[in-house]
Amino acid sequence: MSIPTSGSHLTASAGSRNEQTRRHNLSTLLTLVHHHGALSRAELTKLTGLNRSTIGALNTELAAAGFVFESAALESGTVGRPSPMVNPSAGIVALAINPDIDAIEVGAVGLGGKVLVRARRATDSVPTPDEALDIALELIEDVRAQLPDGVSVIGVGVAVPGLVETSTGMVTRAPHLGWQDVAWGEQLSDALGLPVQVGNDAAVAVVAVAVFGAGQGAADLMYLNGSASGIGGGVIAGGTRLVGANGFAGELGHTLVNSEGVDCYCGRTGCLETEVNLNRLQAAAEVAGISAADAVAQLGSPAPEPFESEVDREADVLAHGIANLISVFNPEAVVLGGFLGDLYGARQERIRAGVLADAFAPLGDNVRIERARLGDELLLVGAAELAFGPLLHDPSGWKAQA
Repeated sequence: MSIPTSGSHLTASAGSRNEQTRRHNLSTLLTLVHHHGALSRAELTKLTGLNRSTIGALNTELAAAGFVFESAALESGTVGRPSPMVNPSAGIVALAINPDIDAIEVGAVGLGGKVLVRARRATDSVPTPDEALDIALELIEDVRAQLPDGVSVIGVGVAVPGLVETSTGMVTRAPHLGWQDVAWGEQLSDALGLPVQVGNDAAVAVVAVAVFGAGQGAADLMYLNGSASGIGGGVIAGGTRLVGANGFAGELGHTLVNSEGVDCYCGRTGCLETEVNLNRLQAAAEVAGISAADAVAQLGSPAPEPFESEVDREADVLAHGIANLISVFNPEAVVLGGFLGDLYGARQERIRAGVLADAFAPLGDNVRIERARLGDELLLVGAAELAFGPLLHDPSGWKAQA
């Protein structure tokens, strides 16, 4: 399944030969092709445990609906008739939206997780819900105009830097945006006539990391992202994304790391996102004679004080925060995105040593720490997974909108 919520897994499950589970098998097949790209019929047979004739029938049904297409087999060097390749359709896309404090971004993401078209508009101030909606609709029009004729839109996914109630898509509290109890997804759906799914930005990003990025193959994964909006996070445990009772799980940026630190907007003192903070890095850069806009780019190069000291301080605090979270979640991998990935790239040995020193031994010994690989497309890919979720869950009878 593609929308990992409590009790649903990131990966496709094994197939079933029972005819009553045809929908399940269609879901399994389409999810595999979406997550892994082109697979041969033989590979699908092996991965699902279904026989060749069943795979053939399922593939025919998915192809007739426009979700997959077959191509010539790759040279395999094996004896026998080559097995055709089953590919995700280039004609099915999801729209992905990320409203943030300084810009609105929209992208069209195809089956297979590839960003096909994207558009971004910077804002002079933090956008209100109405302003963000107007900008998003204009960008969507621009993006759709760039798509080839015949492309169908399956739905819309939205990644918001704030708390989102999973069952309703209500943006309950997005403090950096100044939004509270905003039914933004519902308003967007009414304007577009398309289904809209809304999620926390870091929570949808961890799905993209697990399915398409640096966390591939990890059943237990922790993701931390640093941006102008603070630090967000997400956790995959046993192949399932942790959601929580109301969908709010994963506010890892509000882990306490310094009881004598800076006051946080949440009302506490010394949260991870106030101690490891892009604004503080930029302020230190300016004091050191470096443009705030160049602060992140400067991380990997020698720089004057007090910038170097601030980089070291934030690296140490990040290591301490990661160690705390490793002791709680026991992940096999930690992936760092946004400026946290840049900070890790600049102070990798220091952060790794700090994690090993602070983690409850031996929990940190074999944890791999990596930078996110999808770059600035990560949130768009993650948001698109929200939109693809209903289709991947049950492809039968689904209709896309051109």
